[in-house]
Amino acid sequence: MPSPDLQAAIDQHISELEKRYGRATAGRVVVRGPGDRHKTGGQYQVSIRLALPEGREVDVGRTPKEDERYADLTFALDDAFKRARRQLQDQVRVMHGQT
Repeated sequence: MPSPDLQAAIDQHISELEKRYGRATAGRVVVRGPGDRHKTGGQYQVSIRLALPEGREVDVGRTPKEDERYADLTFALDDAFKRARRQLQDQVRVMHGQT
């Protein structure tokens, strides 16, 4: 169960994506802390998967290794949503025939 602060930050990011794009039909956000089973070197791992119309997906997976900035949960979360936003922008362009 996420902390209230973490849940609020995730909700805010999702709200911003929905305001701008509004096209996701489902989504999942997974946050793994440095204490989880995987050896992350003290880094947070944030993965995001969004389902879009026409069977398209936005899938943000692993964070770069050996980047100490990912030891900060806020940075890791912001970066993952930034990468999701870029992928979503690309998918919207494809769906609108701009690419």
